[in-house]
Amino acid sequence: MTAKNAAITPRRYLHSLWLLSARDLKVRYATSFLGYLWSVLDPLIMSAIYWFVFTQVFHRTVGEEPYILFLITALLPWVWFNTSVGDFTRAFRKDARLVRSTAIPRSIWVNRVVLTKGVEFLCSIPVLIVFILFNLDHVHINPGLLWFPVGVLLQTILLIGLGLLVAPLCVLFSDLERTTALILRALFYASPVIYSVADLPAPFDVLGAFNPLAGIFTLYRVGFFPDQWHTTPVIIAVVMSVGFLALGMLVFRSLERTVLKEL
Repeated sequence: MTAKNAAITPRRYLHSLWLLSARDLKVRYATSFLGYLWSVLDPLIMSAIYWFVFTQVFHRTVGEEPYILFLITALLPWVWFNTSVGDFTRAFRKDARLVRSTAIPRSIWVNRVVLTKGVEFLCSIPVLIVFILFNLDHVHINPGLLWFPVGVLLQTILLIGLGLLVAPLCVLFSDLERTTALILRALFYASPVIYSVADLPAPFDVLGAFNPLAGIFTLYRVGFFPDQWHTTPVIIAVVMSVGFLALGMLVFRSLERTVLKEL
């Protein structure tokens, strides 16, 4: 980190982060006819497809009822995760000139993605509320709902760590962008989105618990499906999220100057 970067105060950093994120959101929605609906259209369509396949076509043995709510509670945070990691691969090259010339710490280009996609995730929460209202007779809202904001915080930590790791590496190794896309595609089915950790047979249940998204999705779901609480995946998610953050910070610091030379 340069002397200029070190002089940036936390207040100025947060202000710059918000300005950049607000600009991204404004550009994204100002030129779009559907605007805000794009934030919820993707998970809604995905939920409808999986609901139809697993309730109308095949005999479903995974998840809980109402299944559409079971899907939505994981699909919304999955979209946040998926779009964020996808944008990390282009975080520096997309605004290479600004990244090279600005005095703001370069980590802001990662945190900007997390914040922008996080705001879109929060804006999709009303969709979840609508599904809850339509299924009030079958939803068991309980004190576990207090874990929901903890899930948001834990996912934020995980994404920042992954962003600090992925963004600089994708500048140095261009093939990683396509590799990341393939990994994300596989990770969707390896994560408990259309099923829960408890639905996995041995030994895949043990392996599945080491996916940090398993514990995070547990925190999102337990407020509506109390039987979805599984302590081990949650603990593993906390440890791995903090671990990825520490690893990401270490890698980012060591590669920052090299990345600037490549841009």
